[in-house]
Amino acid sequence: MAKKVAIIGAGVSGLASLKCCLDEGLDPTCFEKSDGIGGLWQFREIPKERRTNVYKSVITNTSKEMTSFSDFPFPEGCPNFLHHSVLLEYLRTYAEHFQLLDYIHLKTTVCSIQKHPDFIATGQWVVCTEKDGQRESAIFDAVMICSGRYAEPNLPLDSFPGIKKFKGRYLHSWEYKNETEYEGKRVLVLGAGNTGGDIAAEVSRTAAKVFLSTRSGTWVLSRISDAGWPFDMVFTNRFTNSIRELLPKGIQKRMLTKIFSQWFSHENYGLIPLESSWIPLILNDELPSRILCGSVVVKPNVKEFTETSVIFDNGTIEKDIDAVIFATGYTPSFPFLEETLQSACRNNMSLYKQIFPPHLEKHTLAIIGFIAVTGSIMPAVELQARWVTRVFKGSCKLPATDRLMSEIAKVKEDLRKQGIPSDKDKVRTGFIDYMDNIATCIGAKPNVPLLFLTDPKLAFEVFFGPCTSYQYRLTGPGKWEKARTTILTQWDRALKPLKTRVVHASPKNSSISCWLVVLGLPFLGAALLTFKYLPPSWLPWIK
Repeated sequence: MAKKVAIIGAGVSGLASLKCCLDEGLDPTCFEKSDGIGGLWQFREIPKERRTNVYKSVITNTSKEMTSFSDFPFPEGCPNFLHHSVLLEYLRTYAEHFQLLDYIHLKTTVCSIQKHPDFIATGQWVVCTEKDGQRESAIFDAVMICSGRYAEPNLPLDSFPGIKKFKGRYLHSWEYKNETEYEGKRVLVLGAGNTGGDIAAEVSRTAAKVFLSTRSGTWVLSRISDAGWPFDMVFTNRFTNSIRELLPKGIQKRMLTKIFSQWFSHENYGLIPLESSWIPLILNDELPSRILCGSVVVKPNVKEFTETSVIFDNGTIEKDIDAVIFATGYTPSFPFLEETLQSACRNNMSLYKQIFPPHLEKHTLAIIGFIAVTGSIMPAVELQARWVTRVFKGSCKLPATDRLMSEIAKVKEDLRKQGIPSDKDKVRTGFIDYMDNIATCIGAKPNVPLLFLTDPKLAFEVFFGPCTSYQYRLTGPGKWEKARTTILTQWDRALKPLKTRVVHASPKNSSISCWLVVLGLPFLGAALLTFKYLPPSWLPWIK
């Protein structure tokens, strides 16, 4: 008999988990408390309590080829960066194509998930749900939690003295809809993450003035790279990743700083990040021009509020503030779990590979999508789901509990040595490293050296081209026959929506330069290894 799996949430993670369950012959049931699929990508004019809501103008920060599920590419006519409505339609099409809708129970709230009395022997869970006022309980062999990361808006009022006596309006970014309600007003945006940058730039189109307060600063990158290609398609590749891993940390940071500074001087714009071990960055094509035009003014951290004014850490005061928007993120919450499990799952770095609570007697509960990677989260959660469902099925095995705990401790220690607190929501795992790590557990990581021997054309694109999710369908369980063709045509799909005006094609570059790169790789690798492990005495600044 197929194992029964409960899936909590029908957003990106839930849909990927549902599909992977079916691929592995499991019997899934998905519970979604809203009236539709798509999770946070559902836009609502009136936000609902405890429901994360995108604002009207949201565009993805990752391009369609880097965002796509591994066996379901976006239509070639889709723009490279997607409006939330386009992404939601993609998810709906995905659910229909793989016949997932029949397994989803809408308007059903999960009230509790508790261990079955025989959990130590069976690993089963009792899931209590409520729909239309009626409660039901059912027993499942495994549970995949696919919601909760963006459950609770983080509104740190205690960190801002005087905010309670402020007479203007203050709100969290989840309540924000569009810029029209701030016309002619003086607005303060707290937080310079992706959301804070987006809202500051958008509100400045109609507001009298927008002040963007940042505690630590941030790098601002454009979605557009050289020659107009999507930024992530150009820079997220195995070649660049390999070089970065060979270089000492000090050189890595200097190289990234130089790349990030090419667009504009962050120091001149007041955005230069403070010295730290982690590198904050956002994607925003409009914010620098709004700052240059004076519509947005960058300010340091807020010291305190008065009834109508804001006093900043540097002693400057801005008067007659009408509204304050807290772009201060979210706090993860899993209220349906037992208290001991809630504590264990409060921080993703305390989970094995950021998925499995390590202390359970039976590893039949997984949290999908509770990660932050330096790329699109959609391929990452899909790969998580592929591995987890194989673990539930018994095709993949987890190490013993002490090994799980040991690996988690090692990861935290590595972060500590880098000066990155593992208990903070600032840990962004390298996209390629994480994908390869999980793919290795499945047996789906592409063998690049072997590809260079057996299929040089494909190998060249896999190593030097964008690390798209299709690479993890070339081999192993879940192999997709169209993966090779999809990889070789990914640049064509990126170009397709741009070719709306026919022009004469310019001569293409000779392929000789490509082979020069390939032939020069051994020498480059040897040089980098020498620099890493035997730095010359005349380079004392290499650490």
